[in-house]
Amino acid sequence: MPRTARKIAPTPDVPAGPEVAGATPMMAQYIEIKAANPDCLLFYRMGDFYELFFADAETASRALGIVLTKRGKHGGADIPMCGVPVERADDYLNRLIALGHRVAVCEQTEDPAEAKRRGPKSVVRREVVRLVTPGTITEDRLLDPARANLLLAIGRRKLSETAYAYGLAAVDISTGRFALSEVPAQDLSGAISRHDPREIVLSEAIHADPALARLWQETSAAVVPLAQGELEPASAERRIREQYGVSTLDGFGQFTRAEIAAAGAALLYIARTQLAARPTLGVPTREGGGATLAIDAATRANLELTRTLSGERAGSLLATIDRTVTANGARLLAEHLAGPLTDLGRIARRHEAVAHLTEAMALRGGLRDTLARAPDLARALSRVGLGRSGPRDLAAIRDGLDVAVRLGTRLTGAALPDDLAGLAEDLLRADPDLIATLQAALADELPLNRRDGGFVRAGYHPEIDEARTLGQDSRKVIAALQARYAEATGCRTLRIKHNNLLGYFIEVPQSVGEACLKGLMSEFVHRQTMVDAMRFTSVELGELESKISGASDRALALETAVFDDLAARVLARAEGIAAVAEALAGLDVAQSHAELAVELDWRRPVVDDSLAFEIQGGRHPVVEAALRRAGEPFIANDCDLSGDSRGRIRLITGPNMGGKSTFLRQNALIAVLAQIGAFVPAAEARIGRVDRLFSRVGAADDLARGQSTFMVEMVETAAILNQATRRSLVILDEIGRGTATFDGLSIAWACLEHLHEANACRALFATHFHELTALGQRLARLDNATLKVAEHRGEVVFLHEVVSGVAERSYGLQVARLAGLPASVVTRAGAILKGLEKAERERPGRPRIDDLPLFAALAPPPPPEPQAEDRLGPLLDAVDPDALTPREALEVLYRLKRERAAGA
Repeated sequence: MPRTARKIAPTPDVPAGPEVAGATPMMAQYIEIKAANPDCLLFYRMGDFYELFFADAETASRALGIVLTKRGKHGGADIPMCGVPVERADDYLNRLIALGHRVAVCEQTEDPAEAKRRGPKSVVRREVVRLVTPGTITEDRLLDPARANLLLAIGRRKLSETAYAYGLAAVDISTGRFALSEVPAQDLSGAISRHDPREIVLSEAIHADPALARLWQETSAAVVPLAQGELEPASAERRIREQYGVSTLDGFGQFTRAEIAAAGAALLYIARTQLAARPTLGVPTREGGGATLAIDAATRANLELTRTLSGERAGSLLATIDRTVTANGARLLAEHLAGPLTDLGRIARRHEAVAHLTEAMALRGGLRDTLARAPDLARALSRVGLGRSGPRDLAAIRDGLDVAVRLGTRLTGAALPDDLAGLAEDLLRADPDLIATLQAALADELPLNRRDGGFVRAGYHPEIDEARTLGQDSRKVIAALQARYAEATGCRTLRIKHNNLLGYFIEVPQSVGEACLKGLMSEFVHRQTMVDAMRFTSVELGELESKISGASDRALALETAVFDDLAARVLARAEGIAAVAEALAGLDVAQSHAELAVELDWRRPVVDDSLAFEIQGGRHPVVEAALRRAGEPFIANDCDLSGDSRGRIRLITGPNMGGKSTFLRQNALIAVLAQIGAFVPAAEARIGRVDRLFSRVGAADDLARGQSTFMVEMVETAAILNQATRRSLVILDEIGRGTATFDGLSIAWACLEHLHEANACRALFATHFHELTALGQRLARLDNATLKVAEHRGEVVFLHEVVSGVAERSYGLQVARLAGLPASVVTRAGAILKGLEKAERERPGRPRIDDLPLFAALAPPPPPEPQAEDRLGPLLDAVDPDALTPREALEVLYRLKRERAAGA
């Protein structure tokens, strides 16, 4: 079932906003800024709130469940308004982004005092400082730590009059990842589902292509079309050169025109949303065609690799195997699982690293403990590059680099496999001088924002220490002044307080205040009268306030300068820090696989270049985990689909609830785990490299697209039969069950023949059409298998054991009884079944499957029968009915009858 898609309309489709004419100066400013950002909700800063007006307010009110009020009038109508407090803005942004909205954040860029100097009606200057969209957020509070936040840009190039190749640019500005690839049109859907982007950017031409319309409707990502004129090839290449400060792209490798177009679109959109900020992106890496195991969107969903069918991470394969201890490691594990390798050398190197860590228990434990202290280095570095960082981000870089040095030192000197040795080398790229500087400069307790101050360690900067001391001593003087004034007035409740409007002031009860006005304290200057109190100031208090304010402002200015210096030092070493972050993630994934293998007794698979598929004692990792929590064992099963030059097919029959679907899925998941470099849930496994994985398991209507269960099944089956190669692994469950019995049987039979003869791939085929088992004696590479069942006192017991042979029956009535159907219904069904079986046995002359021609569907169709000469056609073509008189019409009719008689 497709997830609900969230679309973002292009700018030209956004309705016009209110007119500036007749608006107040503040509202005129709002309307002008909104007109420049029509496709975004505008967060307009007013004091401690972000306010929204007009249609934006109505939209945000519904989306956030906040009160819709009004503020003044415009054009004779009330102006709708709602707002969110600045300090909680991230929470509301997160909810809006999750719903697919884009938000323009408009901040005050001028001090209100400066605005007043320009005139009494002047409005404080405001500017949009950033656009917040699903694919370009960087704040930790808006991001899922374990999930990449990808922006996917798509370009294309023409291969022929009807064929295109599509370039993909996957960018995560929260970490700096930038990857390019190119896929043929038929693989575009699978590539998008593999990346699982939050937002897709593409040209209006691609978005309007009728052949791709369904793809944009089905995706859960926000889709943003860009004007075609902005995406010219020359401008795309120029943007890439400008991003990296190079004169040519040759140093980055060879990219196709589609990949360059996609990269240019991504950089254009990032520049548009980040405005003046420039993210720190890694050099674009290119993934060659066939570098990863191709898994289409339907198979990815059926196997629940990273999410369950309901969209949850819990219960997926990813959640089951994740033993990472860092956020960056969790994201890399998800990336590996989404794109298993096909390069045998890289797979073997990953297996070597995992094997080494499974045997070195003390080393693995030490690595896990140290890694657990590593912050999210990649995302902290990205925020520094964008100018959105705070003191805690600098501390994260400090601590992450320190952890890297400790890990690199621990790994150095030992005999390590190639992958671990490479990771150790990258970990030691951490700059000790930068670590020492950050440790010396940053305090132990750090605020979230640099504007709060207090983050520079005492002793690091003498001038900051001096300003702080001055401010602290002045506060002591205020306390002494309060005591002196209290003694002079005889008022023990006299207090010196502070607020943003009055600054420091003296507050006394009403009666004491009146005495002060009459001369009790002649140096007191009246400021404000309250219901039960009066407020005053004095020359001495004013001087003291200036002193305190100046010291605090000076200290904050000096701390800001220190922060900027530290950020510049970090960015000067950004490339090395990014390499360290990748090494930390890679080490975390390797130890996670090792920890999982030791914990669950998973074994190292052999992945080679053969067509082998031999699993001994295989188990379904997710189902086994669920059974383990319930204290129940999982029944392991073998599977052998090995062939020399062609793969084998195993045809599986058995009762409902017997475990056929679990057996199918577990073998597909074992192949995926083996090719991501993990150990597998089996006693032994040898797998010839799989290039494509196809799964047709389960059934679901797609009513939104007007497709029935059977139509969905046929579409997915067609994709498998058209694309599977000899190196592919195919699992098919219950093909043909969604239609009439003979129609379904015929389709299932023809599919089996095609898989055996044309695709020649390794396949598992589960069915309830027991007639198909006869093909086991006629197809050389097809074996029959069944799920064992025992009957005890009229009850069926599912043993979940796969054995060679054929199921005698489907036990549908027993399953119906277990499901709770009324006893009368089950009894009646049993009687009907007996009658149908008897009629079937007594039916004369029914052809057996053995009598049907083998592979007839694969033979070329017979030539069409020659068509008989059409004698009447030319005569009819020559007749103009509107020009005939009644007599002429009658003569034409007689002539036609004569010609027909002559032809007969």
